[in-house]
Amino acid sequence: MSDEKKGIRLSDSQRLNWLRLIRSENVGPATFRDLIAHCGSAADALEMLPELVRRGGAGRPIRIASIEDAEREMRAAARMGAVFIGIGEPDYPRYLRQSDNPPPLVAVKGNPEVFQLPPVAIVGARNASLVGIKFARTIARQLGEAGFAIISGLARGIDAAAHESSLDYGTVAVMAGGLDQPYPPENLDLYRAICERNGAVISEMPFGWEPRARDFPRRNRIIAALSLGLVVVEAAERSGSLISARLAGELGRLVFAVPGSPLDPRAKGTNGLLKNGAIVTTCTEDIVTALRPLVERPDIDDPAFLAPESDFPAINPPDESERDRFVNLLGPVPVEIDELIRTSELHPSVVMLILLELDLAGRLQRHSGGHVSLIYP
Repeated sequence: MSDEKKGIRLSDSQRLNWLRLIRSENVGPATFRDLIAHCGSAADALEMLPELVRRGGAGRPIRIASIEDAEREMRAAARMGAVFIGIGEPDYPRYLRQSDNPPPLVAVKGNPEVFQLPPVAIVGARNASLVGIKFARTIARQLGEAGFAIISGLARGIDAAAHESSLDYGTVAVMAGGLDQPYPPENLDLYRAICERNGAVISEMPFGWEPRARDFPRRNRIIAALSLGLVVVEAAERSGSLISARLAGELGRLVFAVPGSPLDPRAKGTNGLLKNGAIVTTCTEDIVTALRPLVERPDIDDPAFLAPESDFPAINPPDESERDRFVNLLGPVPVEIDELIRTSELHPSVVMLILLELDLAGRLQRHSGGHVSLIYP
């Protein structure tokens, strides 16, 4: 594993424009990346947004984050000692960068050097048993001693136990809300300890954002994406931990599960994962042995985002007949983008531009596996 950190630092003006762009309406990670690819910079993308939205058929202008809004959020970050890190910068978490559609900008408080350690996520039940908590503490401590960083979500139960036992080695808490809205409130002291003892807290959400139920699956995806592997200690059926495990599997991460009593409802989820191919985990060595080859392999970086912004060739927008013909190929059923390119016989760059326009106009739904569908009013 190379210790050299790659990337180019954003200037202050670039960072401000990146923050404005990602905080603008209908701009998510995939759309952000497409905008940079099409426009060349966040500043140019912000200027082009109104026209792109109009061409996408939006019924109203979208909200574009103002300079004042972005500056206000950057001041809030500075007051609490946090920083915004862009995806092409050296301190951006490397395994998160290698995931599908990573957040282009994350807020981090604490020591970003913790992201250089090989990461393992540990998640589980909030109403964990004493045995589950003890096991989580044991493997978190032993993984820390073996040189791993522990990733979790600061929740009650298993998450808190994993963080507490890895404070001396390196741990990362992923927030569902803004960095200034830690949840749950009773873990505020733990939140502070993580930042003070060479760990870090991280969030893609705006400062001031109070976490809602639908924000936790997004948080769980970041937990999975930050890690080489994800360990589920206890999980009931239909729990958030199982969502994390599914997301980890989709991202190509290893999934570990701790077997439990079939009489304990908190073990139904983990036992179910084992039936579906998760790695049986009864000791820390099970995790270390499986992850060691991944830790030792060379880093694979995405060259498209090693430089924060680049010059891209201009793409002439399609005429109205081409756009209408393409949109008619879309419907409520997801279809592959590659199939749309073949069927439409349009240049791939033109297809991606039309999809970008529809996305910004709120008319496109993106699905896993490179599929898209049209959203009807």
